[in-house]
Amino acid sequence: MAKAGYVKPASTGMAAGLNKGFIVTRRELKQKPSYRRGRKGERVGLVREVVREVVGFSPYERRMIELIKIGSASTFKRALKLAKKRLGTHRRGTKKRNE
Repeated sequence: MAKAGYVKPASTGMAAGLNKGFIVTRRELKQKPSYRRGRKGERVGLVREVVREVVGFSPYERRMIELIKIGSASTFKRALKLAKKRLGTHRRGTKKRNE
């Protein structure tokens, strides 16, 4: 996959070289639905918010909140370590800590 905003250079019409190939007019294609995978929708966000209100925090999340409230750099790091241990990956841990 190319990066967002990448535009392929125009063909030269030659059979060899980097931009080889027959010269054609490029069409603007509609974005594929798979490109918005992972983005949070309005409804999902609302449902998660309501569930969080009703159910509250799990014990490890409460412990993380306490560590973050202390406010020192070491406890901030300790909160991340705890989240990583519970959730499995560094990225998930940082997302949970920021949450």
